[in-house]
Amino acid sequence: MNEQQQTLWQFMQQQSGKLQEQTLQHIGLTFISLCVAVLVGLPLGILISRKKQLSGIVLGIAGVLQTIPSIALLGFMIPLLGIGPKPAIVALLLYALLPIIRNTYTGILGVDASVKEAATAMGMSKWQILFKVELPLAMPVIFAGIRTATVINVGVATLASLIAAGGLGEFIFGGISLNNTNMILAGAIPSALLAVIFDVLLSLVQKISFKKIKKALYVLPVLLVLLCLFYIVPAKSTSKLTAGFTPEFMGRQDGDIGLRSKYGLKIHTIVISDAVMYKAAFEKQLDVISGYSTDGRLKAYNLVVLDDDKHIFPPYYAAPIVRDDALQKFPDLEKTLNLLAGKINDSVMTDLNYRTDYLHQTPERVAKDFLVAHQLWRTERGGSNGVVRIGSKIFGEQYILANMYSMLIKGYTDYDVSTKTGLGGTKICFDAMTNNQIDFYPEYTGTGLLAILQAPPQTVNRISVNKDSTFSYVQQQFEKQYQTKWLRPIGFNNAYALMMRQKQANELGIKTISNLKQFLDRK
Repeated sequence: MNEQQQTLWQFMQQQSGKLQEQTLQHIGLTFISLCVAVLVGLPLGILISRKKQLSGIVLGIAGVLQTIPSIALLGFMIPLLGIGPKPAIVALLLYALLPIIRNTYTGILGVDASVKEAATAMGMSKWQILFKVELPLAMPVIFAGIRTATVINVGVATLASLIAAGGLGEFIFGGISLNNTNMILAGAIPSALLAVIFDVLLSLVQKISFKKIKKALYVLPVLLVLLCLFYIVPAKSTSKLTAGFTPEFMGRQDGDIGLRSKYGLKIHTIVISDAVMYKAAFEKQLDVISGYSTDGRLKAYNLVVLDDDKHIFPPYYAAPIVRDDALQKFPDLEKTLNLLAGKINDSVMTDLNYRTDYLHQTPERVAKDFLVAHQLWRTERGGSNGVVRIGSKIFGEQYILANMYSMLIKGYTDYDVSTKTGLGGTKICFDAMTNNQIDFYPEYTGTGLLAILQAPPQTVNRISVNKDSTFSYVQQQFEKQYQTKWLRPIGFNNAYALMMRQKQANELGIKTISNLKQFLDRK
């Protein structure tokens, strides 16, 4: 335990600069959205306490907004506000509205009617009653709503990193993808501490008299402006181009680390989810992105892969990995899964991904069409000899493969199938399998080599020269360390790649990563 704690502490010390920057970004996102939410929610709460016929509509709309999944709400913001802090702040603001509006409304209605009657009898106006009687008496309830909104926003703000808004989510999602517990904790622990600290501070403010709080409010606009400037004023960058890299890519040897060490590539970089980075490149918000060589959005958005002329990206050949005990429990499983071996090359997989990523066809339809075209599809047998549990990561290609395997198992065996798709990054999928939550899922040799086995650099350099040596190494090591078998490869190589818009790459004369480096180095 002490060794693990020390390892985490060492990691946090090593990443202290980045951790400090992300913590400040997280505080900024939370505080800005919360302040705006108070400025919007407090008047709305007062309004519906005066016009009760509007309360149902206002509270209903605020309630519906809070039920929208946070990642979906962020996605809705992107077409309107692009990527970066603006859509994140708006989304967080909308999440914070309900508790603030509801508690303001409840707190004012909870003021004793006899107190308000006494104030009226003393000759107070409606505004005087509001500011000198109702709000001071309702303030404990209102602050309870603000505290609730704050804790919610600290948690939801971790998702802001997926749309290039920064924050502690960069460590969390990078750690999930890289199977790096220290990285996850480096983001999760400060995020949890921020929620506790903000809650404690607000509880102390809640005990201050209303008159003193009013005086402190004069400082609030200044603080708000300073935090806004932290996001509005861009950091100076000497790079001519801007890159968007996923959290996983930022922490990998076959990613940003390798680009810096082997190529000496120095480019202004923002962290972004792969779900939105392709469109951001297409809309010219990014110049270079870290993509996947068989992604259908390459074709959809007219992107070109830059040649990896120094070979930092190892082979990423896809194959199902299955626990040994699952193969023993289901004797026909290996033979059935291998029906897909060698059947899908790079261009075929790119086309299948294009149908789901851009044409928005369902993975089920795409999977069945492929199996029918290759005479692999059979009618379901209605198996009753056990249930095979299939997992997948959270992108289209994995959904397609999971559906293909499901249809093959149902058509060729007497087993039933349970699918657990969209399991997030590598760590979640692999842990689910090793913990007996799923029986198998599609994986990639490069991911197995670097993210799961975490092979030393000298080993990676030695075996990643070709796909066969890479596959042989991960197959042996997975069997030895995890009692897990890599079945025959499916046939395509979904490697990491750097991509640019085809037109821009042609105009700048960039065909390789070395060309990109040379362009950036020009004065």
